[in-house]
Amino acid sequence: MTLSLTKRLLGLAALAATVSSASIAPAAGLYYGDRGVRPLGRAGAFIAGGDDLGAIAYNPAGLYEAGGQVLVDGGWVHFTSDYTRQTLLHQTDPNTGQTVGTTVQTFAPVHGSTPFLPIPTLAVSFQPHPKWVVALGVFAPYAALPTYPSADDFKGKSTADIANGSPQRYSLVTLDGSALAVIAAGAAFAPTRNWRLGVTAGMLTGKFNTTVAFSGCIPERFLCAQESPSWDVLTQLDVGPIFAPYGSLGAVWIPTPSLRVGVSSQLPIYVRSSATVRTRLPATPIFEKATQSGEAADVAFDLPWNVKIGVETRVIENLRVELGGAFERWSMHDSIRMTPHNIALNDVALLPKQLFIPAISLQRNFQDSASVRLGGEYGFTVDNVPLTARAGVSYESSAIPREYLSVLTLDAGKITTAIGASVKLGKLRVDVTYAHLFAFDTTVDPKEAKITQVSPVNANAAKNPDYINGGVYSQRADVIGLGIAYTFDPAHTGEDPVVEPAASTPKAKK
Repeated sequence: MTLSLTKRLLGLAALAATVSSASIAPAAGLYYGDRGVRPLGRAGAFIAGGDDLGAIAYNPAGLYEAGGQVLVDGGWVHFTSDYTRQTLLHQTDPNTGQTVGTTVQTFAPVHGSTPFLPIPTLAVSFQPHPKWVVALGVFAPYAALPTYPSADDFKGKSTADIANGSPQRYSLVTLDGSALAVIAAGAAFAPTRNWRLGVTAGMLTGKFNTTVAFSGCIPERFLCAQESPSWDVLTQLDVGPIFAPYGSLGAVWIPTPSLRVGVSSQLPIYVRSSATVRTRLPATPIFEKATQSGEAADVAFDLPWNVKIGVETRVIENLRVELGGAFERWSMHDSIRMTPHNIALNDVALLPKQLFIPAISLQRNFQDSASVRLGGEYGFTVDNVPLTARAGVSYESSAIPREYLSVLTLDAGKITTAIGASVKLGKLRVDVTYAHLFAFDTTVDPKEAKITQVSPVNANAAKNPDYINGGVYSQRADVIGLGIAYTFDPAHTGEDPVVEPAASTPKAKK
């Protein structure tokens, strides 16, 4: 490759690497655990036993038991992580270009955390007919949206300032400002006193804001060092507004008053959204007069379908215990496609007047995940006030293969322990919960890391790519939730009920 061609490809590599890599934010690492104040108090074991508006995110068949109800709750996900980056340094023979030795470089650890942002559930239901309950709700996934050191929001800081203490900058600076929610209408039908059938339809909507620093240096260090701060490109990618169809199906079978069996499935979500890309180009002389023209792009990726099943027993009066499991088809999230619309670099030294960015496909190669959860609740009274205590534990496997893990999409095998309680005051129920997520520490051997600084240049590919996701990852989360449910019209089938009174509303002793 000639020196002139190298310089011409340099600007193209900088912006294309930024666009393609920053687009990977919407993925598994953003969904961190089960959601909803009361359901989370049971560690997500709410598939067969869901009997209020919290069931809208677990099994829509459970909406029937809500009757006429209003639910408002919020959960704060206090997520923290620590990352110690490791990378391989290659020593090459200056005459032959052959690698003669490698060493592992370990960077200073960085700490990521999330802002205080309660994640809500808002829902209301009515029973227009003894066999039907209809509902409308807005709920958001419990997400981890971390910020790491040196978050720069384009207020004039130098790229050298960004680099100091920020070895993770090529994976993520911040996800602050991202927000997703599901808006759904649901209906539950009781064809007999032994069956409940449910469906929801709506959309996943919201946006992702991602700030990342990437290198404008092309492979093999022809003119620069791949991680030199002066070649960093600070980029903000805004994906949205997102409008992606959402739907779920569910059923509950009640063979006896002491047993309920539930199954539900969420349909796959196909995200096709517009995006805006803004960059601050490197501080090197070759970019001194350079500008970016165009900001528009399209982003496409797929999120998985899942299947959940649960069995709840009520053999002991006022005690409900559920064992459940779930399977999520994360392997369908295999790539992210980015199609820029006339995004170009202008007036880069020794380059043509404009260089347009091509369409890019980024391989993700996620894997299927599964979970198991055990939870329950026990109802009792104190001074004629109905109370409920609940608890649960769950395990979920990771959807991200070890070699593709990064701070941008953190995930790991994790155990959730949860406790919760409710107090009922007439038609009003107040719920609280606390859960802790224990995620297993993960070490990505630098020799096995697969995420590189992306370059669209096919010619003269790097013999030793710069992998940016090696190292040691640890993560954890605490969830604190508070909610209220007001039941103004309890469910009624017009037949003798097969279900005993719920544990959350025990009869007061006289």
